[in-house]
Amino acid sequence: MNNTINQSIKFSKFHGAGNDFIMINATKEQILLSDELIYKMCDRRIGIGADGLILLMPSDNHDFKMKYYNCDGKESTFCGNGGRCIAAFAHHQKIINGTATYEAVDGIHNAKVSELSSNEYHVELTMRDILSYRLNADSLLIDTCSPHYVKKVDDLENLDIINKGAAIRYDKSISDDGVNVDFLLNKDGVIRIRTYERGVENETLACGTGVTASAIAASLWFGGDNIDIYTQIAKLNVRFQKENNTFRNVVLSGPATHVFDGIFIFAK
Repeated sequence: MNNTINQSIKFSKFHGAGNDFIMINATKEQILLSDELIYKMCDRRIGIGADGLILLMPSDNHDFKMKYYNCDGKESTFCGNGGRCIAAFAHHQKIINGTATYEAVDGIHNAKVSELSSNEYHVELTMRDILSYRLNADSLLIDTCSPHYVKKVDDLENLDIINKGAAIRYDKSISDDGVNVDFLLNKDGVIRIRTYERGVENETLACGTGVTASAIAASLWFGGDNIDIYTQIAKLNVRFQKENNTFRNVVLSGPATHVFDGIFIFAK
């Protein structure tokens, strides 16, 4: 006798500059997901496929609460592109109308969503102030709501991102808990990066906290307070107020795209 019970979850798929997420509206009912189920949903062969999964949850004092999981199924630190995409998702779900103040694991964020078409948005998101970091001639260790190690390189196209990124990510002399790794190239004043993301354990097409970290690194190395960063398929922008060696009123902005909606069916 087969006692398997099929259950289903409604979801939306969004991406921010190629950094893709499964979005679930959990404002009306509690949704409990196991690490195994999240991993399966994020798997690109047997699931929906995504860099992470985000729950949009109710908040007592703000518009909503964001809960983020990496594709390994583990709850993680803040995700900048996910933070932009959840604001676009909340707008798409008519939970907000253009602006939001919401809770995340690192504190409160403000977002502004501009609707460009039925599935394309531009989202500005406030990030935490940067008060401390460890700067060297060719590297920066910084926490931009997630820990990042930015490495200056001369060749981005032929770089072995996976092996070099993993070596830094697991280097205990850098961090006991591991870091995300951003490789930065400045060619004729154009800043490009590629990112190896902790928890994904692979290169991602973009990383919002990594773009923020790279913009801070670029400012420290080359100057500027309004910096465009080019990822694999898109341009994002970071602006801030630089005060001595600190960075305040940091805003990350760029595209967010609604890809499709669906229902994921699984066996309980």
